[in-house]
Amino acid sequence: MSDQQEYDKRLLGLRDQIDGIDRQLLDLISQRAQAALEVAQVKTAAMGGNVKDVVFYRPEREAQVLQKIMDLNQGPLPNEDVARLFRQIMSACLAFEQPLTVAFLGPEGSFTQEAAMKHFGDWAITKPMIAIDEVFREVEAGAAQYGVVPVENSTEGVVNHTLDSFLSAGVKICGEVELRIHQNLMIGQNTKADGITRIYSHQQSLAQCRKWLDLYYPNVERVAVSSNSEAARRVKLEWNSAAIGSALAAERYDLEILQKNIEDRPDNSTRFLIISRDQVAPSGKDKTSIIVEMRNEPGALFHLLQPFHVHDIDLTRVETRPSPNGTWAYVFFIDFAGHIEQPEVRKCMQALGKLAVNVKELGSYPVAVL
Repeated sequence: MSDQQEYDKRLLGLRDQIDGIDRQLLDLISQRAQAALEVAQVKTAAMGGNVKDVVFYRPEREAQVLQKIMDLNQGPLPNEDVARLFRQIMSACLAFEQPLTVAFLGPEGSFTQEAAMKHFGDWAITKPMIAIDEVFREVEAGAAQYGVVPVENSTEGVVNHTLDSFLSAGVKICGEVELRIHQNLMIGQNTKADGITRIYSHQQSLAQCRKWLDLYYPNVERVAVSSNSEAARRVKLEWNSAAIGSALAAERYDLEILQKNIEDRPDNSTRFLIISRDQVAPSGKDKTSIIVEMRNEPGALFHLLQPFHVHDIDLTRVETRPSPNGTWAYVFFIDFAGHIEQPEVRKCMQALGKLAVNVKELGSYPVAVL
């Protein structure tokens, strides 16, 4: 047998093996979807047939499943890639039970929409809103089951509008998602790549790509617009302009990515919060967020932090914002490891309640898996 014949025989055998595995995968995915459908039927029956009262999406359960998959993974695919595959399978199965409606800070193609799709999968129905407080109102009114809002960026810092919205909102945090922010230079079908004289983008994106732009497009006009999606929309109408934005924006507005990952800081990432009207049960690896309003007196911060030290609770973030209830008073936004149902956490909350003017529990939720 010649070398070519040996090559062809081995390749054919491997392709047959892959075809067999694909059939097994399809059969198992179908079995999983059928099981998900039966879960929906059991839940609906338990609620007397009233679908509106059934909770199909359980954040703690999904976090546990994805974490278990990553723990079981032995390669060669990386853990995150495997988890993303299962995330999409779970999203499709959940849509089979009941599609989720997710409000996000728009417009279409924004990084917040990308975060929503990363967390809920491609089968969720994403609904763009024009402002962060609109996302909160949409969830509070029940027009969307969940909302996604940015809360902090690794280079730009905290998103104050999101923190301020929590002061008056009646929603709960039920999850978080971290998204690596990749900026791309995009052009339209009619753009002449060698004739670009103007680049559109949001002000923050332009700032995040300043060094790259100085190097490759030093003499090109930079125009700040309301969003990267608006930049993408404008580029479609012009022959001499480009836009900076996400890969999702390029897909949504049918643009070509001329250059990928042009951000100056490759580690640039944003943390987003998932909000809903429901509390979340413990997942085993949780985080809790609270708002604490303290009296305006010396040592307030020291007294605030002391219960966390006493009960050995790990603080992960502390932010300060002016209180809407009084001049020169402040409220503290605090994230810490653990779930509100844990005994030590409850003891800490009781101690805080004796020291603070007010303590508002924003929610306990699974730590971001993806």
